[in-house]
Amino acid sequence: MRLVIRQALLLSFKDTRLFFKDRFALGFALLFPILFIVAFSLALGDLGPEDDQLRMAVATEEESGFSREVIDVLTITDSTGVDEWDPKDAGLALHEGRIPGYLLFPVDFTQRIFSGEGTEILVVTADGDPETEAVLGGLARSIGGRIGTLSLAARGVTELEGFGSLDLVKLGQLGAAPPSIVFTTEQVGDVEPFNASNFTLPGYLTMFLFFAAALGAEAIARERQTQTLERLLSNGVRRSAIVAGKMLASLYRGLIQLAFLWALGIFAFSIDFGVSPVAVIAVSVLMAVASSAFGVMLASLVRTVKSASSAAVLASLTLAPLGGCWWPLFITPDWMQAIGRLTPHGWANDAFNKLMLFGAEGQDVLMHMAALLLFAAVFLAVAVTRFRTVSAS
Repeated sequence: MRLVIRQALLLSFKDTRLFFKDRFALGFALLFPILFIVAFSLALGDLGPEDDQLRMAVATEEESGFSREVIDVLTITDSTGVDEWDPKDAGLALHEGRIPGYLLFPVDFTQRIFSGEGTEILVVTADGDPETEAVLGGLARSIGGRIGTLSLAARGVTELEGFGSLDLVKLGQLGAAPPSIVFTTEQVGDVEPFNASNFTLPGYLTMFLFFAAALGAEAIARERQTQTLERLLSNGVRRSAIVAGKMLASLYRGLIQLAFLWALGIFAFSIDFGVSPVAVIAVSVLMAVASSAFGVMLASLVRTVKSASSAAVLASLTLAPLGGCWWPLFITPDWMQAIGRLTPHGWANDAFNKLMLFGAEGQDVLMHMAALLLFAAVFLAVAVTRFRTVSAS
């Protein structure tokens, strides 16, 4: 075992030195991804959230009454963000998609309040729009809570003064009529546009990490074709040491790519690692392990240098979009997200998005880390089983 480890390390150091001497390979691994990151970061830089005021629609079926007072307060200025609609117009606008929903006060709203009966404010939204339902529901609950408190106070005055029924005029003379609804708005902070590099850089880092590892299969196929691997065996190098050495060399290159591009992202693009930078680094390292195993597996499946090059390009350009390297997976349909989970790219990019965009912690991406480890194990098992040192005739 010690001999195998020593041989593997020597082979990996040799391949790494050759990597630094190959200017094209070095440029492809370190400089070429920068072009994509810069281009797409600039293109997507204006797609961040805007600080637009939320507009809400309200309507009442009463011609006069307490609902009218509530609406007058809510729509007193444009800054409140509330617009009054006719009930029929609001229904038509919702059907046509011009508004996402509205609050509706029923025709007996005031009567039921002052008779001591329960009443309701209807929240009308389109199907499958939980955001609008939550916003309008919150406004309705605020109004309902205030009205409920005032209604209890009014009924208490009625009982104390011995009124047979709730008389709004008498209550007003006694100073006990329900006071006006008060509506206030408060800005708790500015909406800041997101940094597009927080998802473009991880995506293209993942793509080029696997791309460079896949292109390494071409070098292995060339060594097999020139009988370099066969001569290594004749000189006492173990077959397992060759596999391990090739994978370690690819892993070294991947870690160099990670260090360079992450450093560039921090200092040049001001990317944010989120609340758990350690988890981002851990996912990155596991992704490098999976990519290096993928490259060796690819070399074990091809026969010639030409087929290795073609397979590397085809695999990279197929897995990258499926795995969310060209666009975030969370904006794609569910079926495409499911397909993305069949690739290591999908698990890595989903972990990066959760950590760097949505504030997830390390424990939230443990399954993603386990998936990357599983991919690496499967790739390595195939590589060990199918790896050939002699070119097929």
